[in-house]
Amino acid sequence: MITSNLKHRFFSALCIMFSLLAVVPAFAIDLNSIVYPSLNPVVLPKIEEIKLENGIRLYLLEDKTLPLVQASVRIHGGSYLEPADKIGLAEICGELLRAGGTEKWSSDELDELLESIGASAETSIDNISGNLKLMMLSTHTELALEVMAEILRRPRFEEARFEQTMLAAKSMISRRNDQADQIGEREFNKLIYGSDSVYARHSEYATLKAITRDDLKVFHNRIFRPENVQMAIWGDIDNKKVLALVNKHFADWQKGSEPLPDFPTVDYKFDKRIACVDQPEAQQANVYIGHLGGRLFDADHPHRIVMNNILGVGFGSRLFNQVRSKAGLCYSVYGIYTANLSYPGIFYNYVATKNETTAKATKMIIEEIKRFQKDPPTAEELKTAKDRYLNSFVFNFDDKAEIISRMVYYDFFKLPRDFLNKQKEMVEQTTAADVSAAAVKYLKPDSLRILVVGNQKAFDEPLAKFSNGKPELIDVTIPPEK
Repeated sequence: MITSNLKHRFFSALCIMFSLLAVVPAFAIDLNSIVYPSLNPVVLPKIEEIKLENGIRLYLLEDKTLPLVQASVRIHGGSYLEPADKIGLAEICGELLRAGGTEKWSSDELDELLESIGASAETSIDNISGNLKLMMLSTHTELALEVMAEILRRPRFEEARFEQTMLAAKSMISRRNDQADQIGEREFNKLIYGSDSVYARHSEYATLKAITRDDLKVFHNRIFRPENVQMAIWGDIDNKKVLALVNKHFADWQKGSEPLPDFPTVDYKFDKRIACVDQPEAQQANVYIGHLGGRLFDADHPHRIVMNNILGVGFGSRLFNQVRSKAGLCYSVYGIYTANLSYPGIFYNYVATKNETTAKATKMIIEEIKRFQKDPPTAEELKTAKDRYLNSFVFNFDDKAEIISRMVYYDFFKLPRDFLNKQKEMVEQTTAADVSAAAVKYLKPDSLRILVVGNQKAFDEPLAKFSNGKPELIDVTIPPEK
């Protein structure tokens, strides 16, 4: 609470400050005149890479900064391998690897063990991989390797924890339509990849009901094999001692007999489609506009980065200037061309606007995409777009965990370790002509798919007027649990 005396002193200080400002001559600073020094060269840490006889790829990095040992394990294989009638299996398996106990420790015992020494261990499984993150004091390095071996090789999948996890998963289903933006993101992914695609599908009560603990064990045994494992360990360690511990706990892990299938391809046709999730109670519309994106290793992806920043990323982008600043149609608008390594990303543009300005805002975004292919970036736009990327580049290297995890990821996809540095160099060299060429090559303004989540009766124009085909009404009703 501020006392009356403090208030008086604060007010007096303000008066003095404003009095001083009154006698200081006003002057303006041209921010563009500020000269920044060149970025220091980024030196990658020396990571020792070892391949065990059973196929485990081990990455070691000594870092004596803190008395910690940390580990990041990537396991090839994810939810793309789960049966269509048991969607959710991979996610539940990923959570219970850590939460469901191991052969040596029950779930409660493992919780108590980690808590008693201030350690942490987390597991998950996403679309394409499983993951384990661990951190302990370096005085417990041997225990760290033992815990990792138990979680990765010998999960218990306790019945009680399995039931708790299933209840939580069902609760997530019951709440998945609570937020309009969550509906939009989920349904737009399905509009691009297909509702049955492994990159867009989601669990239902029926698919969860079909999952058993035996299914978890079968799924685990199929994926968690040494030839699928990349194990990064770094911190206050001795590489030779850690290698000995890895061999002690993992060398007897036997390889699998059947290789995993490749990631599914995306079968996509560039065409026009428009769909709506009708929400009569909605006060605003969430609009998604776009088409299939690209791959991170595309040769001209750095040109797309600059293109992204000019078209729709952040304050000062063309979408922001036109749709928000000049037209005043929204608070939030952006566009970005995303790229993945394992499968294509999505080019999507988003705007949240009043129902009564839905068509107007949508058409304005489409016109900006078309204009982008005709009007090359100005020198100022090009500089600002590059600076947005380059000025944040250093943050890719501010954390050893981030660096070594990225190296592991690059290694799996057979990319050079300096891939990011090469990308930076290409961004620096990108010209206005490169950006225009990327826009013409990758943007398809005449083949956009549009999704609107809002009150369609309040739209300023019927969606049929967009000439994107017959509007599709998407029913997001959650199938009841049986």
